[in-house]
Amino acid sequence: MCIRILLVDDHSIIRQGLRVLLEKKPKFEVVGEAENGRVALSMARKLEPDVIVMDINMPDLNGVDAARQILAERPESRIIALSMYSDRSYVKGMLKAGVAGYLLKNCAFDELTKAILAVAGNQTYLSPKVSDIVRKEFVKLMDAGELGVAEALTDKEREVLQMIAEGKKTKDIAERLHISVKTVEARRGKIMEKLRINSVAGLTKFAIREGLTSVEI
Repeated sequence: MCIRILLVDDHSIIRQGLRVLLEKKPKFEVVGEAENGRVALSMARKLEPDVIVMDINMPDLNGVDAARQILAERPESRIIALSMYSDRSYVKGMLKAGVAGYLLKNCAFDELTKAILAVAGNQTYLSPKVSDIVRKEFVKLMDAGELGVAEALTDKEREVLQMIAEGKKTKDIAERLHISVKTVEARRGKIMEKLRINSVAGLTKFAIREGLTSVEI
């Protein structure tokens, strides 16, 4: 039986390169490609992949929130974070979201193959460069139920926060999420209240610091 794989990355050249390499493996079948987290969520529902190889920093809906939402709907899917970042905030965010693997983009293709086979077999695979001590710390925090400020936001609020940080206007956010302008404004107010931040610039800085977006300011 083939392992059905969904590739998620906002760079088409990376997705195409991975597809070419993965499809050379007899046990692998690439069933789709997505350019951001929101498209990945839709494709995961439709294609029901076994393994999702996902970047973290993507526009519209980042990998952390996409992983959380996908696993809430399809807990049987196994997600591997494939990122250029090994920072604590990125690793912490993806592990808390429930991913089964975390690899750095400079890894060898053989390591990605090994990771896919491992997570498909219900195992966890972390890049050797991702410290085991850090992993244990994150697991301990999860077991203790400790939540950071960002986790106090709902999924819908996090979506709005990311779009605000990416410079999208209230009307555009409303159209993208199929909600009213008043609803967007209400969620923005709730976000500011929870985070105790009173400006868009402050929200943007917070979103970048927490790894919700890669927008530079």
